Amino acid sequence: MIIGTPKEIKNNEFRVGLNTASVMALTSHGHSVLIETNAGIGSGMSDKDYIAAGATILASAEEVYAKAEMIVKVKEPLAAEYELIREGQIVFTYFHFASSLELTEAMIKSKAICIAYETVEDKQGRLPLLTPMSEVAGRMSIQQGAKYLEKPQGGKGQLLGGVPGSAPGKVMIIGAGVVGTEAAKMAAGLGAQVLLLDINLDRLRYLSEVLPPNVTPLYSTQETIEKNCADCDLIIGAVLIPGAKAPNIISREMLKNMQAGTVLVDVAVDQGGCFESCRPTTHEEPTFVIDDIVHYCVANIPGAVPMTSTNALNNTTLPFVQLLAKKGWKDACAQNEALKKGLSIYDGKIVHAPVANTFDLPLYENVI
Repeated sequence: MIIGTPKEIKNNEFRVGLNTASVMALTSHGHSVLIETNAGIGSGMSDKDYIAAGATILASAEEVYAKAEMIVKVKEPLAAEYELIREGQIVFTYFHFASSLELTEAMIKSKAICIAYETVEDKQGRLPLLTPMSEVAGRMSIQQGAKYLEKPQGGKGQLLGGVPGSAPGKVMIIGAGVVGTEAAKMAAGLGAQVLLLDINLDRLRYLSEVLPPNVTPLYSTQETIEKNCADCDLIIGAVLIPGAKAPNIISREMLKNMQAGTVLVDVAVDQGGCFESCRPTTHEEPTFVIDDIVHYCVANIPGAVPMTSTNALNNTTLPFVQLLAKKGWKDACAQNEALKKGLSIYDGKIVHAPVANTFDLPLYENVI
């Protein structure tokens, strides 16, 4: 199969769909790999590195899309890429369809085969292609939150860990999945007082045994959230409903009960966000302020650490890319239930229920 990776064009997105190790693994099995020039520079991989791994370098994204049977990316296609995607072409990437009707309609129109990393799901209900980026985003949410708590950044001026004689900061994390758990570890490591909320009691019981004593797992209710909003320094939104739009957990009205300079980090922004006041931002302009509350809502948080993120992502995507390249998308999805759950749109039809339900669009039976 001919596999192509264009350079990412989202604002300050430095990750790349295929690293040199993946290219070498694919070309050694007879597949052709096309890489847009300088696609890997941000992740520390030059065109020479890709050529050494067996790839062919092309001068433009247009050439990559025109020649490749399968496109392997990181982020969802942007408007400039819609017309480049061909009927019958496999596009394997993070799509987050539920956050964009425009993208959904464009991919329906393209009649491409759209397989979303974020909804590939194994028999245990885990999301193997979302997990590594959730780990990165969870850890970075605390790193960024701590920075924007600084007074020159607009925050209230609270050091998360405090110092002897001065109390630590208070962090509330809503959602105890991969993002929330990694965020709790980081916040606890800095010495903060951490509240970790979820509605899964079994998960909370497990986390109460393995996380440090300065993390308090709590059952998530509206009352609990509202009560603790008043004196939290940093609030992390980490609620995920696979493939669907994130629910609004914190309303715009609730901002009025927070202290000025409180920081909100919405890790769910690429799925619509779990704060009502959220809107997507970029690494270039990461924050905005509403009612004296600092909002950090970057939609591609792991893109800021591509040396880590690209390799972590490729470690999990490569086996699926190899399967698709070897078997073709129909046989690959038929043989691998996890991959089949990632299939969102093909032949102009939505086959993933959460996407159809989000926009009240027709849902077609997945006949694979």
